Amino acid sequence: MTHHERNPGIELDMTWVSEFPGVNLAAAIRRSNTHKTRRSLKMEWQSAWHLRCVTCIDLTTLAGDDTISNVKRLCFKAKSPIQADILKDLGVEDLGITTGAVCVYPSRVAEAVEFLKGTGIPVASVAAGFPAGQTSMKQRLAEIEEAVADGAMEIDIVITRAHVLQGNWEELYKETKLMREACGEAHIKTILATGELASLTNVYKASLICMMAGADTIKTSTGKEGVNATFPVALTMIRAIRDYHERTGYKVGFKPAGGIRTAKDAILWVALMKEELGDDWTKPDLFRIGASSLLTDLERQLYHSTTGKYAAAHQMPLA
Repeated sequence: MTHHERNPGIELDMTWVSEFPGVNLAAAIRRSNTHKTRRSLKMEWQSAWHLRCVTCIDLTTLAGDDTISNVKRLCFKAKSPIQADILKDLGVEDLGITTGAVCVYPSRVAEAVEFLKGTGIPVASVAAGFPAGQTSMKQRLAEIEEAVADGAMEIDIVITRAHVLQGNWEELYKETKLMREACGEAHIKTILATGELASLTNVYKASLICMMAGADTIKTSTGKEGVNATFPVALTMIRAIRDYHERTGYKVGFKPAGGIRTAKDAILWVALMKEELGDDWTKPDLFRIGASSLLTDLERQLYHSTTGKYAAAHQMPLA
C-alpha cells in the first residue's frame, strides 16, 4: 500500500538535465566498495532485516515455459513465503508476512490475479516490448492496457535505449509519459536496462527523465542483460531519486533486479537504501527487489536463526 503522494511527473526540464556535470566514476565505485564492508548484523537484528527483505521481493517468473501451474505455485509461495514453524519460532506468526508482489508476463496476469484474490498482494506485469523494447509504441501501449485490464496493479515497462544513447531526451520523456498514461491507476516501474546505457551519466539522466515523466519507480534491469544490478549503478539512480525528491517533494521508488540471489546481498541493498534515502525507502511501497531464487536463501537463513542448522535448498522449495 502506498503511504505517500504518487509522483505525477513534471514538465520536461532540459536545463536540469543539460547542467548535470556528470558522475564521478571513481567516487561511485569507491563508495560502492566500502558499502559492502560496513554492514554487519547479528542474531535477531539479522532476522528482522531478512524478514524485511522478504516483504520487498517481487517474486518473479518470466520463463518461456510458464504455465498456469507454476504461476499458481508462485502465488501460493507469495502468500506464505516463510514456513509457518519458522515464523512461530521467531514470534512473528501474526505479522502477515508476504512478498511485495508477484511479477509475470501479461498473458499470465489474469491467472495471478485470481490466485491472489483477497490477499492484497499486487500483481505486477512486464510490458512494453519487454525485454528489448524494440516494438512499436502502438504495440507497447496495447500490451500495457491489456495487462491493466486483466488486473495488474503494477507495470514494469522498458525504455528505448537508443533514445538514451543518442541523447534524444525529449523522445524518452514523451514515450515514458505515454506509457504512464496507459497505466492509469496502475503504478509504473521504468526499467532502464542500465547495462546497455554506456555510462553512469546516461544512467543518471535517464533516471531523471523517467521521473519527470511520472515514473513511480525506476528499475535497474530486465534481468536479461549481460550486466544487471550493480552498486555503482544503484548509487547513481538513488542519488537521482534524492535530487528529484529534494526539488519536487515527490518520492520515487527504486527496484534493483538481476543477479540478487543471496540473503547477504539483499541486506546490502536494503542497507544502501537506508543510508542514502532513509527508512521510508526500505519498505515495499518504495523499494522492491526483482528476484526468483532469493527467497529460498532468505528462508534458509531464517531457519538457521531458529535451529542453528542450515537446511538443504530442496527443503526450502520455491513452491
